[in-house]
Amino acid sequence: MHLSLANYLHSKMFFKPNFNMRQLLLPTLTLLFIFACKQEKPAAPPREVKQYTIEQFYKTKATGAGVFSPDEQKLLVHTNESGIFNLYEINLADGSKKALTNSTTESFFAIDYVPGTGEVLYSADKGGNENTHIFLLKADGTSQNLTAGEKEKAQFSDWSKDKKSFWYSSNKRDLRFFDLYKMDVGTWKASLVYENKEGYGISGVSKYGDWLALSKPITTSENQLFLYDLKNKQLKEISDPAQPGSYDASGFSADGKTFYFTTDVGKEFAYLVQYDLASGARTTTYETNWDVMYSYQSENGKYQVIGINEDGKNKLVVRDAAGKDVAFPAIPDGDVTAVNVSPSEKMMRLSVGTSKSPNDLYTYNFETKELKRLTNNASPEINPDDLATASVVRFKSFDGQEIPAIYYKPLTASANNKVPALVWVHGGPGGQSRVGYSSFIQYLVNHGYAVLMVNNRGSSGYGKSFYKMDDRNHGDKDLKDCIYGKKYLQTLDYVDGEKIGIIGGSYGGYMTMAAMTFAPDEFKAGVNIFGVTNWLRTLKSIPPYWESFRKALYAELGDPYTADSVRLYNISPLFHAQNVKNPVMVLQGANDPRVLQVESDEIVAAVKKNNVPVEYVVFPDEGHGFVKKENEMKGYSGVLTFLDKHLKAAAPLKQ
Repeated sequence: MHLSLANYLHSKMFFKPNFNMRQLLLPTLTLLFIFACKQEKPAAPPREVKQYTIEQFYKTKATGAGVFSPDEQKLLVHTNESGIFNLYEINLADGSKKALTNSTTESFFAIDYVPGTGEVLYSADKGGNENTHIFLLKADGTSQNLTAGEKEKAQFSDWSKDKKSFWYSSNKRDLRFFDLYKMDVGTWKASLVYENKEGYGISGVSKYGDWLALSKPITTSENQLFLYDLKNKQLKEISDPAQPGSYDASGFSADGKTFYFTTDVGKEFAYLVQYDLASGARTTTYETNWDVMYSYQSENGKYQVIGINEDGKNKLVVRDAAGKDVAFPAIPDGDVTAVNVSPSEKMMRLSVGTSKSPNDLYTYNFETKELKRLTNNASPEINPDDLATASVVRFKSFDGQEIPAIYYKPLTASANNKVPALVWVHGGPGGQSRVGYSSFIQYLVNHGYAVLMVNNRGSSGYGKSFYKMDDRNHGDKDLKDCIYGKKYLQTLDYVDGEKIGIIGGSYGGYMTMAAMTFAPDEFKAGVNIFGVTNWLRTLKSIPPYWESFRKALYAELGDPYTADSVRLYNISPLFHAQNVKNPVMVLQGANDPRVLQVESDEIVAAVKKNNVPVEYVVFPDEGHGFVKKENEMKGYSGVLTFLDKHLKAAAPLKQ
């Protein structure tokens, strides 16, 4: 997963996951491999399905966190059932849910209960500006901003072992760099623990407060990893200068004696290593033929959770202290995507979902073996039998390179009922499309669009060689992979080969506009969701807190202050917008700090000069990613209307 990068750009993604490794909610898939060089496996015959409205799809709820209360009688969660994310408690005895907040403007995301109190920590930004603050929700229902700097970005790290304080990172001293602070419970006074003048990335702190993990990016696929002795003020490099690669912190053991990290040195995929803090001895503790994404231990070290990125799905391994695998309870029609072990280590929270159903929360009692379902997040108005199951497919690109993709086939599609299709491009450039429930994707598929989510070269999750393939080559070979995704779709007898569009967000939005600009005859329509269109501006205007990652970012994409500016100009759709000939839709958040609104303003104006149909939607209260249901419904129903008009009902392309 290249977590050094995830600490800055979330695996090269311009998207904004805001995730905590212990609460990671990644979608999964029961794997079905279909190769382009072979016929598809026999599928269920086409049938009539009920079409659902955008409102029905967005009655689906998303629930995150799932943190046990100190007495293990409740779970702290955030869910968007009100339209935006608010905090709730779920009673484990009867499954009842109690709202803790009722925000109508900003989404609140749960962090944890404050030990020894009835209070809660949560995070929130303002209108999607990504300047997240840590808030205290008091027992009386009032909130206190614990990190109230106007431009400050603060991120919770961990509790101290005695639970009397917590560590967090903040850039309030210097907006470019994150320092480490310690805040005491009760007084809520912060003290500076580590002043980060060298621009390291803070990658974790031990519960005992003696070790700090630091990362220094070199490129987007290579970094240095250090341990800093907080008591003796000494820095030690853990990475091997003679063996460059990805080295990513993966937490400290519960007893404070061991440090874990992942690396891909000498291998194609990342593996887990344990490092003895006293002796410096290293041992490979888990390795497979996919990337190990993360690991962590439960409160007292009884269990260790290891996450693996297995071909676009999350595979979890839970081991006991002896290294023996712990079996998951069987859950019909569901895949376990994430877990959280309770402080007593007697219970486990499981997140379970599929491509047809959103993640739901369950609890499992290790002692009684009781499994209890706590949420039902699917829309009550949608029959899951009317939804499409995703599959993993592979196709050959222009140079023979095999490209993985996630594919959704409409249930109504047949040779006698050909459907239009979309090539979906993920954010990044080094992100990854994964299989899990998406109301937007299922909405498009339910309305008759096949969707191929291409993991073009440069995507994470398929080995470091594949990951590096797009370096200094953006908008070229990775774009050709998308075009060959279109060609793959054209081999399917139920796809209308003359009605294929392209859609993507962030870097995927860039790829959409690159396709419409540099290969204007390939796609009948394009949907650009807050995509980069002027690399010179974007790379010069990155948020200040990306400063420590700037050189690595420039190493991959190019330095706009050097001769690289020529290439960056040449691959920026804005400067070649006169080539666009087919309809485009653009969606943008006004508070986006990564891709500024001016990017979308300018590309829309430039394309309009061609007398090409352009639709433009700006959300004044969103950033880099839309979190308010009202905005999602407006934007995504507009996308369907646009596609129905300019793709589904359009005249055939001239060859």
